[in-house]
Amino acid sequence: QEQLVESGGGSVQAGGSLRLSCTTSGDTYMNMAWFRQAPGKEREGVAAIAGDGRASYADSVKGRFTVSKDTAETTLYLQMNSLKPEDTAIYYCVAGMKYGRSWSALNPNDYVYWGQGTQVTVTS
Repeated sequence: QEQLVESGGGSVQAGGSLRLSCTTSGDTYMNMAWFRQAPGKEREGVAAIAGDGRASYADSVKGRFTVSKDTAETTLYLQMNSLKPEDTAIYYCVAGMKYGRSWSALNPNDYVYWGQGTQVTVTS
C-alpha cells in the first residue's frame, strides 16, 4: 500500500506564498497531481504533472501555482503564490493513475493513492 505524505500547509495572509511537498514511500510515479477540498464543496483538481514534466492547471490557479517533481520522482511539490482566501482548503497529493486515463484531466476518480491531506488557510 502506497503512502503519500503531504507537508507544508499552514495559515497565510492573502497575497502570501506556501510550498507544499508530498513524498512517496519510495515508489516512483509518472503522473501525479494535487487536489483540494474546501468545506462544503466537492473535491477539485488543482494541478497535475506528467512523466515528461508537462503540467496542467485548474483555471483558478493558473499563473499563481506551479507543480513540479524532484529528479528521483519521489517528491511532488506545489508552489502557491499570490494566495487568495478562496484557496483555503485541504490539499491532497495523489498518485497511481488508473490505466487509460488522461493525466491532464484532473479527475479525482483517475487516481488510486491519496495522501492524508494538509490544511491551507488563507486569511484576508
